[in-house]
Amino acid sequence: MFEELVKTYTFKKGMPNLRFTFVPHPITGIPAAACRKFLQGNDPLTGKPVLDEIIAALTLPLSAEDSKKGFIERPTPRMVPPDTEENLHRLFLENQWTDGLPIVLPTEARVAEMLKGTSHAPDEPVGKMQPSSPHEAWSYDVERVAVNAVMAGARPEHLPVILALASTGVPSLYTSTTSFARMVVVNGPIRNELRMNAGIGALGPFNQANSVIGRAWTLMSINLAAAGKAGETYMGSQGNNYNYNNLCMPENEEELPEGWKPFHVQLGYKPGESVVSTFNGWAFIHPDQSFGKPFHAQIPFWLKFVSPFSPATLLLDPTIIHQLKEREGFDSKEQLIEWIHKNTKVSVGDWLDNFYSVQNFVHPVGRRGVEPYASWLKLPREEMIPQIASPDNIHILSVGGGTNLFWQAGDFGHVSSASVDKWR
Repeated sequence: MFEELVKTYTFKKGMPNLRFTFVPHPITGIPAAACRKFLQGNDPLTGKPVLDEIIAALTLPLSAEDSKKGFIERPTPRMVPPDTEENLHRLFLENQWTDGLPIVLPTEARVAEMLKGTSHAPDEPVGKMQPSSPHEAWSYDVERVAVNAVMAGARPEHLPVILALASTGVPSLYTSTTSFARMVVVNGPIRNELRMNAGIGALGPFNQANSVIGRAWTLMSINLAAAGKAGETYMGSQGNNYNYNNLCMPENEEELPEGWKPFHVQLGYKPGESVVSTFNGWAFIHPDQSFGKPFHAQIPFWLKFVSPFSPATLLLDPTIIHQLKEREGFDSKEQLIEWIHKNTKVSVGDWLDNFYSVQNFVHPVGRRGVEPYASWLKLPREEMIPQIASPDNIHILSVGGGTNLFWQAGDFGHVSSASVDKWR
């Protein structure tokens, strides 16, 4: 699956015939001894010994074919030729300019109407976006963002939020073999101006603004960053159904009790500012509701299902938030976050046995002396350490309509935030 990715990448770098060698995949969680056997074995594509290929690639003189240069051309005409509506829909689908669902065709008139939602010029640069760090970053302007907003079914009043999302440079379809998902959270007055749904069914398909803003992020990622090309710029082995509209919702600020700050205020924004925030993760779980004990005591158990040292986000129904404050004495999000950090533990043994997190990411930096990982690597297996490395990696959001003591927990972490007001 990676051969085409490597060829495309080398072509983008102007070296279309760069020599490369493969070992069997995946190597995540594979012991070092098995990896050594991969190196001593054969390339699964060519059948030749891996080490012989590496040595030859580094030492044999370059041929004329090896030395050829070239780049992938990306002509981007502003308009496509006119045609019937049916043919244009087919054109967008066949060129993979959609998420596979029907779109609103972005005619010149519709895009002009969409641009009325902002005071910014159509050709003003908005940002750059790339599917992941090895891929090139594509730049785009206000008009290109507006085109994708039209396709998603958005209205002009939604455009400032979508432009703010685009300005972060964060794609909703980030390529990883582990099938990432993304989440977008809206705070401030814009939530009510757009009549976004933070209450009953906030995460469901029941509100236009929630739906189209999230979907516009997917379409922008496809068309303004070349993301979401399966086998090339998207390598998620199973994919993630959250990618359709990326868990888009506003925070239910009105139901926050005194002392519990909205998420954007926690970040340093003013309460009256409108802000959009992006998160990265994989999934949420719906924990069982053990009504016989305090709610906060349930949290450490359920966070065990989050991979060690991943961030954690809790989506709490307002009924639970009020219970936490009035019955259990948590006067702020920060107080609850600190309690979670101190009381959610994992043994060093369980941590070391988590191949994905530790072998690939934590172990290498710990061996270089980065703390606290360097010290944790020296502890006995039975020693308990914080499951979530820092309180800064724990986030709490108010979402829901108060019909149940419902909450969800997941491994989502905050990536970026941007002002919506800037793009009005």
